[in-house]
Amino acid sequence: MPEYTSPTLVEPDPSASICTLLADRLKRDAQGVLAERQTGLGGTWQPVTVATFVAEVRAIAKGLVAIGVQPGDRVAIMCRTRYEWTQLDFAIWTAGAVGVPIYETSSAEQVRWIASDSGVRLALVETPAHAAVVTQVRDDLPGLSEVLVIEEGAIDTLVTRGMDVSDTEIDRRSVLARGADLATIIYTSGTTGRPKGVELTHGNFVDLARNGAIGLGEVVSKPTSRTLLFMPLAHVFARFIEVLCVESGAVMGHTPDTRNLLPDLASFRPSYLLAVPRVFEKVYNSSEQKAGHGASLRIFRWAAKVAIAYSRALDTPSGPGAALRAQHRAADALVHRKLRAALGGNVEYAVSGGAPLGERLGHFYRGIGVHVLEGYGLTETTAATTVNRPGLTKIGTVGPPLPATSVKVDDEGQIWISGPHVFRGYRHMPEETAEALVDGWFRTGDIGTLDEDGYVRITGRSKEIIVTAGGKNVAPALLEDRLRGHPLVSQVVVVGDQRPFIGALVTLDAEMLPGWLAMHGLPPMDVPTAAANPQVLEALDRAVARANEAVSRAESIRKIAVLTTDFTEANGFLTPSLKVKRAAVLQSFAPQIEQLYVDTRGEH
Repeated sequence: MPEYTSPTLVEPDPSASICTLLADRLKRDAQGVLAERQTGLGGTWQPVTVATFVAEVRAIAKGLVAIGVQPGDRVAIMCRTRYEWTQLDFAIWTAGAVGVPIYETSSAEQVRWIASDSGVRLALVETPAHAAVVTQVRDDLPGLSEVLVIEEGAIDTLVTRGMDVSDTEIDRRSVLARGADLATIIYTSGTTGRPKGVELTHGNFVDLARNGAIGLGEVVSKPTSRTLLFMPLAHVFARFIEVLCVESGAVMGHTPDTRNLLPDLASFRPSYLLAVPRVFEKVYNSSEQKAGHGASLRIFRWAAKVAIAYSRALDTPSGPGAALRAQHRAADALVHRKLRAALGGNVEYAVSGGAPLGERLGHFYRGIGVHVLEGYGLTETTAATTVNRPGLTKIGTVGPPLPATSVKVDDEGQIWISGPHVFRGYRHMPEETAEALVDGWFRTGDIGTLDEDGYVRITGRSKEIIVTAGGKNVAPALLEDRLRGHPLVSQVVVVGDQRPFIGALVTLDAEMLPGWLAMHGLPPMDVPTAAANPQVLEALDRAVARANEAVSRAESIRKIAVLTTDFTEANGFLTPSLKVKRAAVLQSFAPQIEQLYVDTRGEH
């Protein structure tokens, strides 16, 4: 059974909490900038020093104490990614309480389940609309004493209410938690079944942040390190990064609306980004479309090929040759520089997680000067557990284990994780906890490989493995990720369990469709019309053929069904973290799947 351990870089401290990290940062860097806060839509960024942030947090924590929040009480935050989230998060910890994030897109039923299962005492929501969602299920939540609305002055209300609470009480509360104590309960997105409450401790965050600040120091701990958070803070990835920034000294910014992402990147100028692969696919595809037609498009595609070739050459003993280096300089002047500018002009690194990025895009971005460090982690591992590092990168893998982390792959190809960042259990689910945590190891449910250098490749989820009628085991993730890279494609679900061959459901990207049609000399058309257009279908068939190059014939996609409905969170086919709810798709589109196999002659 292959196994690899990355040694710890920091001696564990069982007494340390997230509040310890903030107190230590205050001692060493009180006047340093912890965050920059945007003033108004598209406004300038105002620096917030560590001392100012701590004062804000303590004032809010006093308010929490004043309204009756006790140590260990659960406090929900339902809000987009904005500065106030981080204020409230640290205030909850400073008051000795436990934060429970709720996606701002959650339904009333999801709110009811999370709030009741976790035992929420207070809900802090962003808008009156969010408050209305909570109100729908308020009668089912007898423990919920109050709902405060951020856009209706919740923070000012807390500060005012807490004016009579002493500093001594906040000092006492802020040191109550130790490493083993509960810091947060994060409910998994729930691609199958009801979301499980993942209980993460202060020690999970502290150990990962302290090791990460050193192990990823070139990315997150330089004096110039800064990152703009735009992923949901209800997700463990962004939530961990806000804690990591406190430890590493990086400056954080927040942007709640991804429709303003490019202007916000341009004004904030982050040095590193966090994103899911779909963001990188969109940036590439949008850039190609903006190149237009004729010579401009040819130059863009040439520059992209040069970037990929240059990056691949970096992995060879001799490196890029003189001719390739000259081409690379020209491509940079013509195209690559503009692409970096679109990301703010200052980005050196991007950390990608949530799904495989694909080698082609990995090489493309490295070739234009943005090193995408692909990583892997789960809510149960407090986000990252393996990640490529500068100088320790193998494109196509999710990197080696982070410091203090061990990874092993069992005989069935399942990945197991051990380390101080692994969760303590699922809330109120002892059987599921016992199944997931075995002898100090976490059974991830993911399938992959581990090479001799400790680099992990993810090939799929054990629960998603498709077994064809011929007995062939097929991991759908590789095919789905490759096909989703085409500009026309929004989502892909590979099917074929107990069927004679592999097929796929494909949805079209409504944003990219008009530009693609124009580039190919086709008239404007809506998604249903495009889904039946012969030239669109031919382009998708060519994309399928390219995706199939990565697998054997028995694993290849033979037929596709192009759906006229995209998968979204609103229609119940995507989780808030943009993962496809496979079971819901298979159930809802069963007729379309059946149609793939109506006439199977010649498909065996």
